[in-house]
Amino acid sequence: MALATRPPTARRAAGPARWRWAAGLGALTLAATGAALTAPATARAAPPVPVNFATRCVPPPVAGLPPINGTTTAEISVDRTAPKVGDTVTVTYRVTKPAASNPVDIALPADIMTPSGKVVLGGAQTGQIAVKGPKKNPPVPGKGAFPGFSMTGTFKVTAAGSITLSPGDYTIHTSYIMELDTPCAVSRPPAPVSLTITASGGPVANQRAVTLGAASGKPGERVTVTGTKFAPLTAVTVAGRAGAAQTADRMTLTTDSGGGFTARLKVNDTATTGIVAYEGASWTGAKGAGPAPYTVKDDSPLPKNTQKIHALVANGTLSMSQAGDTVQLSKVDFGTGGGADGALRTVTVKDFRGGPAGWSLTGRVSDFAGPGGSTIGADRFHWAPACTTAPGSPSTCAAGSEGPVGSSGATLASAPDGALTGGEFTVDAGLSLKVPAFTPPGAYAGVLTLTLT
Repeated sequence: MALATRPPTARRAAGPARWRWAAGLGALTLAATGAALTAPATARAAPPVPVNFATRCVPPPVAGLPPINGTTTAEISVDRTAPKVGDTVTVTYRVTKPAASNPVDIALPADIMTPSGKVVLGGAQTGQIAVKGPKKNPPVPGKGAFPGFSMTGTFKVTAAGSITLSPGDYTIHTSYIMELDTPCAVSRPPAPVSLTITASGGPVANQRAVTLGAASGKPGERVTVTGTKFAPLTAVTVAGRAGAAQTADRMTLTTDSGGGFTARLKVNDTATTGIVAYEGASWTGAKGAGPAPYTVKDDSPLPKNTQKIHALVANGTLSMSQAGDTVQLSKVDFGTGGGADGALRTVTVKDFRGGPAGWSLTGRVSDFAGPGGSTIGADRFHWAPACTTAPGSPSTCAAGSEGPVGSSGATLASAPDGALTGGEFTVDAGLSLKVPAFTPPGAYAGVLTLTLT
């Protein structure tokens, strides 16, 4: 199996990193997205809306006909309009007007058509849902239009926030005289969004941030500290930090209804290197922000014939990168099955923030979609993680547990909170897709999502 990846194009100083790794028993797609730390809102979904999208359908080769460029009308609905993280949602993809039609003059009898397809997720949770319909249809006259149909599938909610659902590619399989497929692809993906739901009850990314009105000041001067995305109407402590230690320069205030605040912190400690803000009794990566760099410029007179020398160690970012962009899993044989094995491309985590927060690298995988609507379940994708800490790093990383990754996810590696954290870490994993013995031959594709927070 081939796994293709593309490296990240940007870094962020105090938030999750995002990548998409594309792949192909056939293909696997691996993506990395943002993490989850605080509770989201609980708005309900709007009703599904029918959407039209350009579609290119390819008649079976036996028909000897060129591709059909038409328009599909479809809508997406769900059984849970306000799910919680961890819930399983049933999705219905209803095609009311297919773009394809019966390509031959021969009339098709009832109940010989089996549709399958994909529903595309976006927003807080990305990926594709495999859907399939029953073998059921009214008779179709020769060269007549294919009737509408419905397909269903399920997905587990793994992220809080707004999740969009759009129609994806679909295939019409006919079982009459011959087994034939008519695949229909969205011409200009993605198709329009038909439904948006809002998931609640789970963690979302920590978006708290602090900015300073000045980068330096004299001892005893006040610096303006602005905070955003904290919990509304909540007590927040704003404090100075000298390296890994918090100073006595601190104040407590209450955020406004939007979770923001503006403070004027008096900074006396000449050892101050940054300013932090946090909810609760002490700073944590889940409910804190910063440190924002700050330097105290002590201009008090010096003894004769002396010189004061200043140096600054600047805060960096939490980031990750990957080695290479292709993974080849071993092939398996139809009728025998077994493990399609390989190795994750090495991931390098660099924690150069110089604060007290640790980090976590997690992953989750979708089902592997194959020909004719066949799938290999996400629970059959396993890994055996390993993590190495570079010499001199303040933190020590720990590898996650060996076992299935699944759609609900698992930890690949992590490093704990501490007085001073940081370092460089190399993360690897053995991969194995446990393929059932009589899985239909062909190429399969799935999505593996890595999240660094």
